[in-house]
Amino acid sequence: MKAKSSSFLKTYSKLLFLVLLLSSSFTFAQNQNIKIIDKPIVFDSTRIKLSLQYLKERHQIPAKTITIEPVMIVLHWTGAKTFSSTFNAFNHATLDGDRKAIAGASNLNVSSQFLIDRDGTIYRLMPENNFARHVIGLNYCAIGVENVGSDDFPLTEAQLLANEQLVRYLAAKYKIQYLIGHYEYTAFKQTPLWKEADPNYQTGKTDPGADFMQKIRVNLKDLSLKGAPAKNK
Repeated sequence: MKAKSSSFLKTYSKLLFLVLLLSSSFTFAQNQNIKIIDKPIVFDSTRIKLSLQYLKERHQIPAKTITIEPVMIVLHWTGAKTFSSTFNAFNHATLDGDRKAIAGASNLNVSSQFLIDRDGTIYRLMPENNFARHVIGLNYCAIGVENVGSDDFPLTEAQLLANEQLVRYLAAKYKIQYLIGHYEYTAFKQTPLWKEADPNYQTGKTDPGADFMQKIRVNLKDLSLKGAPAKNK
């Protein structure tokens, strides 16, 4: 009976913590005049275990929790044309069989903290400072923002505005120093922020497009966020 009671209390405590965390984020978002819809992906014991394993083996951080201290925001596009297809892809703990290029590093599924639809609706897929696998070498310190779109399905003006609002919200809440596009991530390989066990592990990226990043940097100039460092020639 005591064992059942203890198990119940642990489960209840975890649920209460999650509710309080999301409630706190919701209140802060209200104060920042931004609408964020919570639509959590599955974050079960398997995803937690694989996340801790990724932190230890890939980032060489022996963490006890999946909580990160974000200093960077990375903007992405999904490569898909609908919100639902991306959400469904993220909504399980392990990778699909067709992700062979990254499966060798870990079976942990890719995800991001936020997903923005074509109309600018912002969805929060997990607590903002949970670990998510979205950018090689930098997951441990970066919040990921996915946008429904691709090279041949350019991001919209509504998404541009939503990204601006979200970056302002996050920069006011966390000690954010950098704002980069996913295509810029390898520029950090020669910096102290880069933490990846395999120096040859990287993938080519173009998202969310240089034009999009140029526009959002102009709009957010007042925040004085750093971009990617210049690569050594």
